This record gives sequence, structure tokens and C-alpha cells, in this order.
Amino acid sequence: MIAIVGLGNPGRRYRGTRHNVGGDVVDRVAAKLGVRLADDGFARTARAHFGRAAVLLAVPETYMNVSGQAVADLSRRRRVRPENVLIVYDDLDLPLGRLRLKPGNGAGGHNGVRSIIEELGTKDFPRLRVGIGRPPAGVAPETFVLERFTPEERTVIDEAVERAANAALAVVSDGLEAAMNRVNVRETAAAGGRPREAAAGQGGPPGRPGGAGA
Repeated sequence: MIAIVGLGNPGRRYRGTRHNVGGDVVDRVAAKLGVRLADDGFARTARAHFGRAAVLLAVPETYMNVSGQAVADLSRRRRVRPENVLIVYDDLDLPLGRLRLKPGNGAGGHNGVRSIIEELGTKDFPRLRVGIGRPPAGVAPETFVLERFTPEERTVIDEAVERAANAALAVVSDGLEAAMNRVNVRETAAAGGRPREAAAGQGGPPGRPGGAGA
């Protein structure tokens, strides 16, 4: 089984915010596969099949900074190994709408990913990052990620969510390496250069919605 987990904060207050892009991607995947997410412990989940593969879709109902609680619970109950858990999340250090698919490494300043590493006891899980860009001058990252997109940004991010949903399904059907080769090359070519890689961002304390992150 392959799990696709989209990070965010729960509740109507945070719906549509920059920090909830990961959950938006999983909702889009669910729509493509014709399933609906339902309450399941610390997350909303749905099971589906894509080709020959079984897929578990999940959006944690914990706050971002304790996302690891939901991911560890699902991994244990559904017996999904960390290397088969694709985490989808927002990235301050990628330009708005840019995608980056990669294997596991550090948290890169993202508190949700840090929580997952701590709870799983490993950093070896793949990630699909969706760029939300840097905040404007004078706006703190932890404030910026909890704001909603402007109408102009929304157009860009909606297109990125669609591409990210397709990228996640490419991981399911083709494997991580093949999907990386296709997705990352296409994204870089579309941008006319190499994606900027940098780690930055601060977050609020565990159990709260804060958490800017790269």
C-alpha cells in the first residue's frame, strides 16, 4: 500500500490557507479516484486503487506541528512502511506554484515534517513540496502561512494542486525515482532554471496551528 498524506491545520478557520496546500492536494487526488475522505482516528482517510496499487489517502486532523501523531498512528494501524508514505506539504522556499518531489532527508525547517520524523523515528519517507513563495517584507513567515491566497495566487496554486495530484499518482503508478525524473525535470524546465533550495522558517509551539516551514 502507498499512503499519500497531505499536511495542514484542521477546521474551517484554516481552510484555503497557504499552510493547507498539502491537504488540498490529497482532496484533489481523492476526487480523481472517486472517493471521499472520512474520519479515521487522527485523520480523515480514504482507500482506493490506482492501477494495481492500493492507495491510502490521508489528511491529518491534528495541528500542523504535531502531524507526526496522525502519520505514526496511520502507519502503525494500516501497516504502511515509512518509505511508502508520501508527505505533501507547503514550501516557503520554492516559488509560488513550483513542485519538488524528493526522497527523505531532513525537515528543512518545516515543523510538520519535523514532527513526522520524530514520531516515525526516521527521515526516510518521500516528500512532495508545493511552493507558496516567500512572505512580503514586514510579514512574518508564521503569519504568512496562515493567510489565504490572493485571487491572483489562487489561480496559480490551483494549477499547482492539479499538477501535484498527478505527481502523487505518478509515484503510485511508476515509483518514486521515475516520478521524480519526470516531475522535477518538467517543473524546472517550465520555470526556466533550477529550483532554489534553501531551508528557512520558524513555527509555533506543538499543538498549535503555527509553523512556517520550508
